[in-house]
Amino acid sequence: MFHRIRRRANGPTEAQRRFAELSARLHNQVPPGLEVPAAEPRAVVDDFLPPELRVPSHDQVDGKMMPWKQPLVLDGEMVACAECGAYRDWLILSTRDQIWLRCRADHQQQETRLDTAWYNRNSGPADATHDTFEDCLRHLGH
Repeated sequence: MFHRIRRRANGPTEAQRRFAELSARLHNQVPPGLEVPAAEPRAVVDDFLPPELRVPSHDQVDGKMMPWKQPLVLDGEMVACAECGAYRDWLILSTRDQIWLRCRADHQQQETRLDTAWYNRNSGPADATHDTFEDCLRHLGH
């Protein structure tokens, strides 16, 4: 056992020396068949979605709205329309960092207890975009 340890301490073996020489000769060489092809000019391709499939960014949209069928309870109080008393089937609108509630009778009131962060937490993904406010109301059945 001690004989083997002393033999290693004497220097590299013949096999280790041959391997080191071969490695030095092959350094930076490419094996045959793996030559790197010359770079050919490529045509520039727009890999972004076509315009009809793009979703507008938040700064390109005037506002967002979502339906809210159930009663809306804030701070332990059920929210009701200030004009007609409706308390369910709201459209919740988020625009210019304000939240507005719209009842079935088309009355609108600002809700200061809600903010954009609340809207973003409770809204799902947008299923459509519309050019006008009226188009969006029709889409949501109002």
